[in-house]
Amino acid sequence: MKKIIFTGGGSAGHVTPNLAIINELNDKDWSIAYIGSYEGIERQLVEKAGIRYFGISSGKLRRYMDWKNVTDIARIANGFRQARKILKAEKPDVVFSKGGFVTVPVVAAAYTLRIPVHLHESDLTPGLANRLAKRFANTFYTSFAETAAHFPKEATTTVGSPIRRELLEGSRIKGLTITDFSRERPTLLVMGGSLGAKRINEAIRESLDTLTNTYQIIHICGKGHLDPALEGRRNYKQYEYVHDELPHFLQAADLVVTRGGSNAIFEFLALHIPMLIIPLSRAQSRGDQILNAQTFVKNGYARMLEEENLTKETLQQEVQELYNGRQTYIEAMNASQATNAVAYITEKLEQEVQ
Repeated sequence: MKKIIFTGGGSAGHVTPNLAIINELNDKDWSIAYIGSYEGIERQLVEKAGIRYFGISSGKLRRYMDWKNVTDIARIANGFRQARKILKAEKPDVVFSKGGFVTVPVVAAAYTLRIPVHLHESDLTPGLANRLAKRFANTFYTSFAETAAHFPKEATTTVGSPIRRELLEGSRIKGLTITDFSRERPTLLVMGGSLGAKRINEAIRESLDTLTNTYQIIHICGKGHLDPALEGRRNYKQYEYVHDELPHFLQAADLVVTRGGSNAIFEFLALHIPMLIIPLSRAQSRGDQILNAQTFVKNGYARMLEEENLTKETLQQEVQELYNGRQTYIEAMNASQATNAVAYITEKLEQEVQ
C-alpha cells in the first residue's frame, strides 16, 4: 500500500486544502496520516475527518527580534526530532506540505530521510514558512501564476487552490430553505474567515436598513459574534459558524463579501460567485490578502475595498456596483482554468510513488 503524510497548520486555510486532496485519494490504495502541532486548529479538523494524527512541538518563526525566538528555536528543533522519528517509523512514500510553521521541521526531516516532498503555496507571495521549506521540497504547486517565480521553474506548476468537492455539490433550494429566504430576491453571503471579521460585521450591521431593502443576507460572523438584537430580523440570518450548510449557502449566494484569504476566494471563483474582497490591512498582516485581492480584481473576478476605507456608505456602494456588474464578473470566472488543483495534484502524487 502506498503511504503519504500530510502536514500543514496554524489556520484552517492550511488544513482544508489538504483535506480536499485526502478526500480524493483512495483509502484502499493509500495509507494516510497527518503531522501537525499539538493543539492547533489542524488537530481538531483532521481528527474529525478520521485521519491518523501525530502532534509535534512547533514554534513560531518571526521576522523581528523577540526573546521568544530563542525558546521557539528549541521547540522547532524538538519538532524536527519528533517528525524524523515519526517518518522513520511510518516510512511514507511522499510528504505533502501546505504551509504553516509546523511544516518546516516536518519537511526538513523528510529531506534528511530522502522522502520526496510536494509543497503547495496558496498566496501570491510565499509566507516565511514556505520560503524556508522550499529548499527541502522536490515538487511545487501555486495558486497564482505570479507565485511560480519564487520557486524552481522546472519543478513548479500553477494549479489554483485545492477545493473540497462537497463545496461544489450544494443545493440552492436547500440553502434558501434553511434560511427561509425567497427565490426572487438576490442573496448576499458575508464571510469574514473562520474567526469572523469584527469590522466587516460592524459595517454589515450598520448597513442592514439599506441592504435588506434589496438583498437577503446570510451572515457568518464568527464564534462569539452573534447579535441577539438581530435575531428574527427580516431578510437577515446570522450564524457563528456553519459546516454542513455551507455548500448550500454557497449555491444560494448571488454575491459574497469576504476577506482575501486565498483558499476562500478560489472557492468562490470555482463557484462563479462575484465577490467584494475586504482584505486584512497591512497593519494586521504581511499584506498577502491585499495582493491576492488585487490579482483577482485585475483578472476581473472581484471588487476590492480596503479596510481603511470601509464605512457603511462605501460598503453599500461597492455591493451595489458588484451586483450591477455581476454578469461581467461571472463571465470572467467562467473563463478561468484555476479550478482543477485537486485532480492535478492527486495525479502527480500517484506518479510519484509508481
